[in-house]
Amino acid sequence: MDPLDLLTGDAQTFRDKVWASQVLLHHTDPDRLVRLLSLDDVDELLTSSALRTPTVRVVQDGMVLPSARFTRPGTVAGQPLTGLVDPRKVLELFDVGATVVLQGLHRYWAPLTRLVRALELELGHPCQANAYLTPPGSQGFSRHSDTHDVFVFQTHGCKQWEVMDGAGERSVLLEPGLVMYLPTGTPHSARSQEATSLHVTVGINRVSWREVLRRITDDVLAEATYDEPLPAGYLEDPAALRGRLAERLETLTTALKAVDAADFASQQVMSFLSERSPVLRRGLTDRTLLASLDQDSVVERRPTSACELRPEGEKVVVLLGDRALRMPARLTEVMTFVRDQESFRVGDLEPWLDPESGLVVVRRLVREGLLRIVE
Repeated sequence: MDPLDLLTGDAQTFRDKVWASQVLLHHTDPDRLVRLLSLDDVDELLTSSALRTPTVRVVQDGMVLPSARFTRPGTVAGQPLTGLVDPRKVLELFDVGATVVLQGLHRYWAPLTRLVRALELELGHPCQANAYLTPPGSQGFSRHSDTHDVFVFQTHGCKQWEVMDGAGERSVLLEPGLVMYLPTGTPHSARSQEATSLHVTVGINRVSWREVLRRITDDVLAEATYDEPLPAGYLEDPAALRGRLAERLETLTTALKAVDAADFASQQVMSFLSERSPVLRRGLTDRTLLASLDQDSVVERRPTSACELRPEGEKVVVLLGDRALRMPARLTEVMTFVRDQESFRVGDLEPWLDPESGLVVVRRLVREGLLRIVE
């Protein structure tokens, strides 16, 4: 299922509205949401893994507690290790009403990594995922607003949200199966009810026109001529400043009009689809299986990778999300086939490549993280 369909019910309508200016609610399959991060998953992360700050924060009565309240030092191979989350201390704070925040889960929890990567490809904006574990009858943060758009969904228990939007204040009881969308700047607060509450927030860090236009303008202003000082004596002769300023504004306007919009748009796409953090789950296993690949071996597209093709002279650029590959243009049809398949046999490349060349290409794409081997 399209991640936007899961979170909004109608991906196309949401994209057409971008960005929605009001709070939206959508009922969906609760099991799909719970599988993204269950209470048992959080239990394992907090008590059976070596999480370190700042991946965990603890909040009580609206205040973020000092990390010293829930961390301890340790050593690895005799070297000091700081900021280790102490599960016993975290549980004790939870017992007295503190909310435990798991930050940046998209970096280390695979189900949310897949969701966030898919959303980024859908929207073209960086996304992130946090989780909030709150004991019964408690509230972590007081009323506040976020500097990014947020999808919120409950995976355990329920939470009463008080939300301000254009229609005034509204109360929403968030339970598993209900997704809420909060636009940037929406004031809100939430309190758990009779049971422990676990909810996930998926934040969308909008890339605004202001940022894009500022970047273009900064590139133009990098010209040395703009480093010249204002004319001496302009305090007594404002007309001298006015005249020079008019000249500079005209020069700047001409330079901005000369910017190639198509080229800049292409650079924006290239940057977004080649500079994300790599996600290479099973990458080690794939490396151990490379030597055994043959024509009957099945490979599949790694779900966290992009595969966008851009012609570039005698090359075709393959954008994977975390890097850009430049391959001979004669492989364009091969890469188009790879892009359009969820899985395929190595031998399926024979319309374009001989058996040995097909193996060479597939092995490279496995090493680059686009494909993974189906055992």
